[in-house]
Amino acid sequence: MTLRVTGGGTGEPLLLLLHGLGATGDVWAGWESVLAERWPGRWVAPDLPGHGGSGPLAEYTFEALAAAVQPLVEPGRTAVLGHSLGGVVALTVAAQTSVTAVVGLGIKVAWSADELDRARGLASRPVTWFDSRDEAAARYLKVSGLAGLLEPGDPAVDAGLHQEGGRWRLALDGRAFGVGAPDMAGLIAGCSATVTLARGEHDPMNSDAQLAGFGVPVVTLPGVGHNAHVASPGLGGTLLSALGA
Repeated sequence: MTLRVTGGGTGEPLLLLLHGLGATGDVWAGWESVLAERWPGRWVAPDLPGHGGSGPLAEYTFEALAAAVQPLVEPGRTAVLGHSLGGVVALTVAAQTSVTAVVGLGIKVAWSADELDRARGLASRPVTWFDSRDEAAARYLKVSGLAGLLEPGDPAVDAGLHQEGGRWRLALDGRAFGVGAPDMAGLIAGCSATVTLARGEHDPMNSDAQLAGFGVPVVTLPGVGHNAHVASPGLGGTLLSALGA
């Protein structure tokens, strides 16, 4: 597995940042000033397998995604912060290896049968090609939930697109939509590290009550929705505090 990874900072501890479904590690670019001020060590932000510049998986499971990013972890010296799908992967990593703390932001914890059926349907769709970058960029922003938060010309959008033969498509491997619903209770029970769940106040994919049901600290970020980390990077300090920064 070849992963595209961006990062910065020096020293320890290491912070592993994991993006959500359809996005890339570039969504954390807005955090660079917050990290420079608040995080004492290095940070890395990979593209998850099947996203951006990272290779695909034969099958998309939370365990396979976690195994792909686990080589980036320095056991006992790494904190993990993940958004949505990346939040589940963060918990899976924390259940598999020694990390200092983990924050899962914006995780959808309750899934209906219809929602899972729709996700499986998306996973089985053929690749859609576009005749222009603008069309592909609009689709990327919609799929990743970043419409209205990033401009079409943002470098983070370029990272989510692939050009071939004068046509454009999303870099996302659509089969990743079929990853399924997480066993949140089992994952949290399997973590020896401190676990914090977080959400944007206006995130329609979860609720305070749902997150509180897992018996771990819950942080609600005011005034933001599902992609809280992109909408208001300045709130990242709150999440870094939960990681011990």
